[in-house]
Amino acid sequence: MSDYSVFGEEYYVNMNLSTEMELPQGRESVLHYFEQVRRRYPTMSNFYCREKDEFVLEEEKDSGNYRWVSTEPKRLNSGMVNPESYDEACEQHRAILEMVPYELSISPLDCESLSVMLGFDFSCKGNHNEILHEAVGIAPGLEKFAGLSESKLLSVEPAIQFSLDDDCRTQCRISFETRTTAFQVRSGEFSEEPLSVYLMVRRYDSLGVDEDYASEFDRLSKLCKKLVDEYLVDSVLRPLQTAIAIR
Repeated sequence: MSDYSVFGEEYYVNMNLSTEMELPQGRESVLHYFEQVRRRYPTMSNFYCREKDEFVLEEEKDSGNYRWVSTEPKRLNSGMVNPESYDEACEQHRAILEMVPYELSISPLDCESLSVMLGFDFSCKGNHNEILHEAVGIAPGLEKFAGLSESKLLSVEPAIQFSLDDDCRTQCRISFETRTTAFQVRSGEFSEEPLSVYLMVRRYDSLGVDEDYASEFDRLSKLCKKLVDEYLVDSVLRPLQTAIAIR
């Protein structure tokens, strides 16, 4: 499976590189990096400072699918919203990682962590916590609490994190974000907001002497896609679609 647009209203593929040392913060260094990104992707033309020392370059968002990159003092980010394919988004992230050792002087030693994340937003009107409970469930030991008379679920955001190698340097985390408030549950007036599902694969620690950022990203992105295709789709995404549709 290569196109995830059939799941939810939006999906996105993000890459994050966290560093041990601060990235260059000088005006010339920052602008030079973003100019190199724009040369690779000329449609990325909106440049701005979101917060102090956080800079963003992105495409226009009107079409619903767009690219973006950003830098923070100790983190480099790249994302694509609603790409035509997973591989298209990965191509962008790989290109950024091939660029940053030269444009931002990020050494393989400087890696605190490198991650790839697939996120899905399901637009639904109703109690997100009840919907998530119906689709995914909760731990058996807590199930009776959800069934207490006159109880209403206010927070159901399960998460699981596990290692993908023997030394626990490569890990996967699956989590959810509900946006239903206690006021909405009390009043019965629900706004149509996204219920989000995230699957992230992350590698910790510096890269080895025979490793580089682009090839390590390739490894992580393949793991991420495999976990989504073989587990997340049937166990989470399709059940959520069904639970939302029947409401």
